[in-house]
Amino acid sequence: MKHLFKPQIIKWVIVLFVLILVVKLMWLAVEVIYLPVSGINQAQDIEGKSLYYRVNLSPNKASSPKQTIQKMPVGNIKDIELLALYNAPNMTVVTVQYKGKTKVLSEGDNINGFVLEGAGSNYATFSKGSKMYRLNLIKGEPNDSSIQGTSSSINESSSTPEGEVTDAGDHKIVDKSLLEHYTNNLDDIYKNIGIADIKKNGQVTGFRVSFIKRGSPFAKLGLKRGDIIKSVNGQEINSYNSAFNVYKNMKNIQDLTLVIIRGKKEMELNYEIN
Repeated sequence: MKHLFKPQIIKWVIVLFVLILVVKLMWLAVEVIYLPVSGINQAQDIEGKSLYYRVNLSPNKASSPKQTIQKMPVGNIKDIELLALYNAPNMTVVTVQYKGKTKVLSEGDNINGFVLEGAGSNYATFSKGSKMYRLNLIKGEPNDSSIQGTSSSINESSSTPEGEVTDAGDHKIVDKSLLEHYTNNLDDIYKNIGIADIKKNGQVTGFRVSFIKRGSPFAKLGLKRGDIIKSVNGQEINSYNSAFNVYKNMKNIQDLTLVIIRGKKEMELNYEIN
């Protein structure tokens, strides 16, 4: 009988199976002795904190802006001194002193929170909030820093002005006594010439001649109704302060140059004081 396989090959196959069986038994022993019963977990638990966000679904409320309350200046009416005043039906002008500084106010002007409302023969009225205050005129001799206090009473008698205005051709000559009279008697000025303020956006920007009494010294100066006074001796007249600064220094001038606007033309009037 012929063998299909050689005996030697069969022997090697048996040895190979025995070796595989031995290895399998050894691996089984290792698993039983050393490895955990539950086996090996490939996925390891990772400790961590849950991620979450607090979301407010209600509409955001914008914070309302804080209202700024404008505080009125804190002051006392006694801090203001009334140095001079002029009160006419269509104009009220006063000179006051506050913190050592002199200021000219017209009706509606404000100083230290007090608004000028009007004036009498020897006092001025101011308002602050809902209260009214009365400020009396300081009695005494006027000094160089203020004008003389006067009132607008038409019954008040004044001396007849002395002096003349003489036409010298290219200029006019004014007697100094005439100038001194009108400097000391403010009422007599407004009886012979009317001056109206010109305002722009509520601010005084100049002055216009509203009327001139015929035959008065002011008519002889060459001024006419409607003239706009632009400057006096180079000082622009665009506020009550500038106008009264010229007025209070009038006694000390020797020559006077008056620039006016008549119609659309600028003119220059020259005067000599002697």
